[in-house]
Amino acid sequence: MISATQLRAARALLGIDQRTLATLAGVSLPTIQRMEASRDEHVRGVVSTLTKVVAALDAAGIELIGNDHPSQGRGRGVRLKTPQ
Repeated sequence: MISATQLRAARALLGIDQRTLATLAGVSLPTIQRMEASRDEHVRGVVSTLTKVVAALDAAGIELIGNDHPSQGRGRGVRLKTPQ
């Protein structure tokens, strides 16, 4: 699962806009916009679409951090797999 906040933070770390993420993930720009506008704890959508977005972020070097997963802080977040 990914939250809207994680999605926006991941894009910020990569320095890309919504259109670029949509292209990388093979989804439409409005899909990314809807995901980032979500107010739920987790982004809701078609599983295959969510999978594409997460895979694109992973390929770009983003690690998604879920609750209770090892990290320096607590809670959800994102981090680069390797420092740039």
